[in-house]
Amino acid sequence: MAIQTKTDKGPTSALTVEDLTRAIKNSIDRTGMKEEEARSMAQHVLNFFGYSERIIDNVLEPEDRDAFYMLEDSGILTTEREETTLYDGREWRIHYWMFRKERIAELVEAQKAKEEAARAGSVYDEMPEDTWVATSREKKPEPPPP
Repeated sequence: MAIQTKTDKGPTSALTVEDLTRAIKNSIDRTGMKEEEARSMAQHVLNFFGYSERIIDNVLEPEDRDAFYMLEDSGILTTEREETTLYDGREWRIHYWMFRKERIAELVEAQKAKEEAARAGSVYDEMPEDTWVATSREKKPEPPPP
């Protein structure tokens, strides 16, 4: 599922479930949020937005709003509000939620770099086993007792 949204940097880019999953996984729980949980949250959030760039806060239930606040704390979502004057003179505020596409892109790239580093392994993994033979300078003689 891809959502087309406009950003300040470019004309149009797609926010996919995979990208939002990576961003959530990389931002919320650095100790290892399960892939299924991150994907479920990404799908849940994207279902609210549909093809819109922003959604009105009134459509959220309290538990959904809690998840949105958590994503706002991690930098994935942001809020904006509009104020208008009603016919009777009262001020009316409308609150909106929007994706922070630049932050999501940063989190996705960081997660991709982590995954690539994990796949690449270490340069020491490629060295032959006989390289790791103990040498005499590694083993120092113990001093005699006093």
